[in-house]
Amino acid sequence: MPVVPAIRALDPRETEQFFVYLNDHLRDNGTHGHPLFQPMPRSQSVFPEEKAVAFIKGMGIAVGQPGWRRAWAATGQDGILGHVDLRARPEGGSAHRALLGMGVHRMARRQGLGRVLVRSAMDWARQAGLEWVDLEVLSINEPARALYRDCGFRQTGEIADMFRIDGEQLAYTLMSVKL
Repeated sequence: MPVVPAIRALDPRETEQFFVYLNDHLRDNGTHGHPLFQPMPRSQSVFPEEKAVAFIKGMGIAVGQPGWRRAWAATGQDGILGHVDLRARPEGGSAHRALLGMGVHRMARRQGLGRVLVRSAMDWARQAGLEWVDLEVLSINEPARALYRDCGFRQTGEIADMFRIDGEQLAYTLMSVKL
């Protein structure tokens, strides 16, 4: 069994290195046999600057306040191998819930790291007093959907034809887990 990398909270001072990892990870979005995992054109799969600014800002906002975010990185000899983050839902009155995002670098996929990352975030969410964790995933990304089901998430809905990317009509699956 592969060694599970160390998982630790992302230090806001490390965000530059994190965004290098994230942009490398996004290069796989819908390419080289990988499913489309972000709702963005394959040729434009980069983390936008305005989202990076909001990401960093959110790390300094208290949990339960609008715009908060927390992130963890799985690190090994080769640097960051995966990440998971939780963030505030944008809707008012939903401070008891969080949205989950995650990714695993191509070098560490299919080794159980995704499951460890999701469970780590869910453990933190319980300790933080959150009651639900939600996520949104492209419906064509069956490997991710299977991972989330294995971690206890249940499909709560699907939005047909949510995106039109690179000539494809893509649905969005909504999933949640009660903590």
